[in-house]
Amino acid sequence: MKDFPAIPRDISWLSFNHRVLQEAKDPTLPLFERLKFLAIYSSNLDEFFRVRMANHRNLLRVNKKTKRELDISPKQTVRTIQRIVNRQQVEFSRIFEKKLIPQLAKHGIHLKRRLDLTEEDRTYVESYFREYMLPYVQPVLLIKDMVRPFLNNAQLYLSIYMKDKAKGKTSYAIVKIPSDHLPRFIELPNTDGNHNLIMLDDIVRHSVSWMFPGYDIEDTFSIKLTRDAELYIDDEFSGDLLAKIKTSLNRRHVGPASRFVYDRTMPAELREYLQDTFELERYDILAEGRYHNNFDFFSFPNFGMTKLQNPPQPPLPYPALEEASDYWATIRERDHLLVYPYHKYESVVLFFERAAEDPAVSHIKIVQYRVARKSRIMQALMRAVTLGKQVSVFIEVKARFDEEANLRWGEKLEEAGVHVHYSFPGVKVHSKLALVRRVENGEEQIYNYLSTGNFHEDTAKVYSDFGLFTADTRITSEVSRIFSFLENVMIPDQPFRHLMVGQFNLRSGLEELIDYEIAEAKAGRRAAMTLKMNSLQDEPMIERLYQASQAGVKINLIVRGICCLVPGRKGYSENIHAVSIVDRYLEHARVFHFHHSGEERVYLSSADFMTRNLSHRVETTFPVYDEELKDKIFEILDIQLADNVKARLLSDQQANTYYRGGSDLSIRSQEETYHLIKRTLVAEQLELEEKAE
Repeated sequence: MKDFPAIPRDISWLSFNHRVLQEAKDPTLPLFERLKFLAIYSSNLDEFFRVRMANHRNLLRVNKKTKRELDISPKQTVRTIQRIVNRQQVEFSRIFEKKLIPQLAKHGIHLKRRLDLTEEDRTYVESYFREYMLPYVQPVLLIKDMVRPFLNNAQLYLSIYMKDKAKGKTSYAIVKIPSDHLPRFIELPNTDGNHNLIMLDDIVRHSVSWMFPGYDIEDTFSIKLTRDAELYIDDEFSGDLLAKIKTSLNRRHVGPASRFVYDRTMPAELREYLQDTFELERYDILAEGRYHNNFDFFSFPNFGMTKLQNPPQPPLPYPALEEASDYWATIRERDHLLVYPYHKYESVVLFFERAAEDPAVSHIKIVQYRVARKSRIMQALMRAVTLGKQVSVFIEVKARFDEEANLRWGEKLEEAGVHVHYSFPGVKVHSKLALVRRVENGEEQIYNYLSTGNFHEDTAKVYSDFGLFTADTRITSEVSRIFSFLENVMIPDQPFRHLMVGQFNLRSGLEELIDYEIAEAKAGRRAAMTLKMNSLQDEPMIERLYQASQAGVKINLIVRGICCLVPGRKGYSENIHAVSIVDRYLEHARVFHFHHSGEERVYLSSADFMTRNLSHRVETTFPVYDEELKDKIFEILDIQLADNVKARLLSDQQANTYYRGGSDLSIRSQEETYHLIKRTLVAEQLELEEKAE
């Protein structure tokens, strides 16, 4: 098919998730943070199997090869994925049992198992089971050729291996572990000055004999079924799209199996019985440790032990906007760039709250992809309608796993009088844009907020993103045309000259910028680019980057997740250096910097170099024109490229080796960025104080 090296997308994604797992075994991290990375790893993997693995299984059923997987058969792909995941699961168990459990014990936190319980513990556990758990456990005896029980998606169960007391015959059963109703971690009575916990799973283990009084319990083993989460609506071009999404959401909870996990100590006889009972294929089942749904470690109790967590790093204020006497004049005077989560998100919230209350504002528009459950931004939009503003919200209801939340917000906004526009069939709208129209001295003035991240007050605390406030007419006029397109589905009558927009000029614009660097390198002039993104998978872009490297263009890549490009490969990519940073915050920003004969063109974007972003979504890539803001972005990129604590080198070996080059000093980019912004804030305050004197 292609004649250049590339790493299959899902193999690269598994390598990214391994970088998350690496954080869990990093002894320099606080203990509770290491537990959190176990939770992130587990949550990521669940989504992978519900979406990506489900796709491979569907291909396997029809024995269909796909160009995207480099002509590898579905069976080979599934086997490779299973082999990698199995290896990672063994490592996961080793980290948890051999590293983290002993470390918890050193701090007086003991995670007890059933056989470790004292008499007092047993009394408490038995009382807790009868009082809180008994209505939810749903014991079911498994009988061949009878209607099989339905396993809820991602629900925990115990499978039970037992003997009939009267007949001596082996029997099997399942019991629900009600973690959907009760906390996963239950604190036991404290009699020794320690914090003793037991997992809900082990309370059920202790209690199964009461549910099956005619049987001797031989052993119990945890199981979980993950179901296909794909809605299969991407190619729908007719009918009521919203109705189809709602119907598909109802089916999601009963979709086909995408992964059945079981305790790896389970005997083969029981595993085979369960496989037959639930009609599972061999490629559906994977071994894990004693416990599943390890994303529940997000809720692990901290007992007030703040020393076992990351030290506080409170978001910093942005006084220029937060304390502005005239908010809009401040944006008119110059562009403002905020860096989250280092800056507070307050300036963004104020953009909507001030607009809602301002009599001079006539219109407010926004694209909603993911939004917080409790959102001051959404409240401001509804408030604006009551004050006579025209408010328009484009809601992308196909945002995976946020479909229901977005539908609910859409209904709520419509009830408040907001003009709500919904998804296009076949295309996702992923742009992060907002617009405020204000009448000033009888003339229209447009203000924009453009971002690399969603309008989500919660994720803004943990996702690393850039946000730009501007009244620059070069940008505002083109953002206005994007909203006209979203609201009226009319192709803009003028080309985009400053923005690069998906479905119009995004791919071609990026290609032109890369080709310019190639031409410069071939002419013997300096040529360079730094590209920061979440994922790099698109084959034409990979091929172009290889061509740029071969021409002599110096390329730095900062790619958090999927990277199908192979850096440093002789004959292809000797001039490409690629790193990934996984740390306290999720690196979510997309930044594209091109030397461009010294013009230093800088763009921020909602788009990754994925085929879906470049060809199948409405994305917005926007320029940064202010030279001071460019310099700020360069500083942050340079800090990330110098990171020798949390940066991993990307390669076709998928080794995730930590980058230790550069300075003899330890440089942890997220900490350095926070202190850079803090120094800037202090310097600005000192400057204001000097002017005041």
